[in-house]
Amino acid sequence: MSRWTVLVQNSEAMKKMQEVYGQHFPIEVRYFLCQFIEERDWHSIDVKDPNNEVQAKAILNEFLTHLQTKTQELTGDNLFPVRMRLEHAITTFQALYQENALGFVGTVRDCLDKETMILEVLRPESPEEMDDESEQPKTAGKIIQAELEELTKKTMNAEQKLKELQNKQEYFIIQYQENIKISGHLAAVQKEPATRERQDKEAILRRQKEQVEMMLSQQAQQLLHYRVKQIDLYEKAIQALEVVQKQVLDEELIGWKRQQQLAGNGLSLDEDSLDDLQQWCERLSEVIWSIRQQIKKLGILIAQLPINLPDGQKNLLPELSDTITGLLSSLVTSTFIVEQQPPQVLKKESRFSATVRLLVGGKLNVHMNPPQVKATIISEHQAKCLLSNDINAKSEKSGEILNNCGTMEYHSGSGELSVNFRNMQLKQIKRSDKKGSEAVTEEKFCILFTSDFNVGGNDLVFQVWTLSLPVVVTVHGNQECNALATVLWDNAFSEPGRQPFAVPESVPWPKLGEQLCLKFRSATGRGLSDDNLNYLASKIFGQKSDYSQTVISWTQFNKETLRDRNFTFWEWFYAVLKLTKEHLKGPWCDGSIMGFVSKLQAQEWLNQKPNGTFLLRFSDSECGGITIAWIAESNARSDEREVWNLAPFIARDFSIRGLADRIKDLNNLTFLYPDISKDFAFGRYYTSTQDQPPATNGYIRPHLVNVISMPCPPINDYEPHRPAQIISPYSPPNPGSSVPPTPQSNPSDDFLADDTSSSLTDILCSTDYDTDDIIHINVNQLLHNFNFGASS
Repeated sequence: MSRWTVLVQNSEAMKKMQEVYGQHFPIEVRYFLCQFIEERDWHSIDVKDPNNEVQAKAILNEFLTHLQTKTQELTGDNLFPVRMRLEHAITTFQALYQENALGFVGTVRDCLDKETMILEVLRPESPEEMDDESEQPKTAGKIIQAELEELTKKTMNAEQKLKELQNKQEYFIIQYQENIKISGHLAAVQKEPATRERQDKEAILRRQKEQVEMMLSQQAQQLLHYRVKQIDLYEKAIQALEVVQKQVLDEELIGWKRQQQLAGNGLSLDEDSLDDLQQWCERLSEVIWSIRQQIKKLGILIAQLPINLPDGQKNLLPELSDTITGLLSSLVTSTFIVEQQPPQVLKKESRFSATVRLLVGGKLNVHMNPPQVKATIISEHQAKCLLSNDINAKSEKSGEILNNCGTMEYHSGSGELSVNFRNMQLKQIKRSDKKGSEAVTEEKFCILFTSDFNVGGNDLVFQVWTLSLPVVVTVHGNQECNALATVLWDNAFSEPGRQPFAVPESVPWPKLGEQLCLKFRSATGRGLSDDNLNYLASKIFGQKSDYSQTVISWTQFNKETLRDRNFTFWEWFYAVLKLTKEHLKGPWCDGSIMGFVSKLQAQEWLNQKPNGTFLLRFSDSECGGITIAWIAESNARSDEREVWNLAPFIARDFSIRGLADRIKDLNNLTFLYPDISKDFAFGRYYTSTQDQPPATNGYIRPHLVNVISMPCPPINDYEPHRPAQIISPYSPPNPGSSVPPTPQSNPSDDFLADDTSSSLTDILCSTDYDTDDIIHINVNQLLHNFNFGASS
């Protein structure tokens, strides 16, 4: 890396550089003649020795020639101020140093010495620091960045060499024209009368012609040599470019797409990673476009002055031109991506959105002619045809989407070229024939986005397309659960470059466990432990000591029902996830809900704890239910203890009264397993009746309370049944008459002491009502049932 490149990358260094260069040596001259200045050994000339004046004069003339050439290349109107500054600099150098070339060398050397001092400040203080920095492992991003810097340097060097080649060719053409003039003069002299003077003129012209032709022959060989070297520079640059582009597109971009797919299962996606990818792709596009333009320019120079290559040597320029154009095409088509995916469970008639982005649009000026993007929905079969280059595949569709066309917009602040479809709506869907036992929620579609891009003022036209992640189309809310199972399995186990939309039929259980944990953490804020995952595995495979080598099939995951149940594993898991997300998120994240534990395990743990100790576990029998298990005496006159289980609460119950308040109501429950006070565990989630707004219409607002009644005693005790407690704001409970925590034993898995649908008459007038019921009394509903609320 040149010292100038190092200096311009540091803002503090550039401030000091502006102090070094002034009117006597404009900094623009340093910039445009960077390579010329740094390639010369200025310190080898002793400026105090007058004998070095000739050498210094030659360097000055060469310096002014390069500067004049550079000035003539600045032809654009926007470069007029810079051109005027360089022309003024040429005049200044001629005036100051035409008769003092050693002074010119001294000035340049003095500026370079000051640059060296600035560089010393930028370097590490000690070799040890440099070693420490070099020993740090480089990330993939840093490696790509370094490779792009090297590519940019190679491209700039090739461009400089091409300009030098152009100057040499132009000089050759001038000398060739001079040779034509000499030949013309010689022909004219030869027509004059034969005199001594004519003979002298003819001899002089012949010598000049021979000298010029000899020089032209040498220069032609040099030009050919420079052309071959220039082509070799492009060949090496393209080889390096192919390696970096493959790394960016085939590793980093594909990796980002994979992360985006896993984000559908809950993975957190790095928001800056796509911006980094865009930066790398833009750098690639700049390098590719520069090399392509240089190759075209070299082709023009060769066409202007054809020089035959030696026998057996092939002209690689056309091949390199095709290669670099192919790299540009690959870059443009690969960086047309779906930035924001449409929902993967797509309900018919519902509105949805998506965002499509071109990562190289800003640098290639695609936005100068804003492209249109169209979205269509296609089936799995149509996606396969599209990837097999079926020319008719792009025109096929499997449904109708409203608001499916948009124009890409350029955002100058971020440099993004994208289009946001905000209000698309799926109006129709055409399903394919079912495959065996495949359900409609297993059928996969995707959204196809297509567009045409013009690059380089219609120099190149690219027809591009990209596919969204697979989507499952539903028509009813009850299909969502099974559709999500299809999406989760596809997101988790699809492989890059697959045939749409192939996934394995069976996968190792640990891999599925990772995805379930990811999904649960994303939805609820806390993932699953190894014990949780082992419990989940036991529901499918039965009790085992090790599940690491166990394989689970799609059928076991979401087609076969669990043992002695009428729902699949995924239906049970999804219901638990939904319940936790909507009603239990806080206690779950706190660790107050054990959740994934069997009834038998809960009994073993609670039997070792004092009475009143309880825990919460997800019900095995109720899909989307959670039950409370606690330890207490078997009955009022016995010292025997038993683990009791409340019937599962479901989402409807928690919409009436929250979990924390229900636990607060039950005096039977004192400590959360293993020994945490229930108020400490759930106190932050209690609601207070004092927070309710005061009555404004003469009525007192009621509230509901959970109560567990006494268990039914043995028949030979002849003790009448006690009615369940009825607690409301009208009749506060008597603290001195709390019911003992001894509910009736029931051998079933879970039994419910909660009946929000029973009327007061049904319960109190029945001769065989179950005193284990928890009675929720909605006073307004009660008055309505007995026509007490018809008038005030």
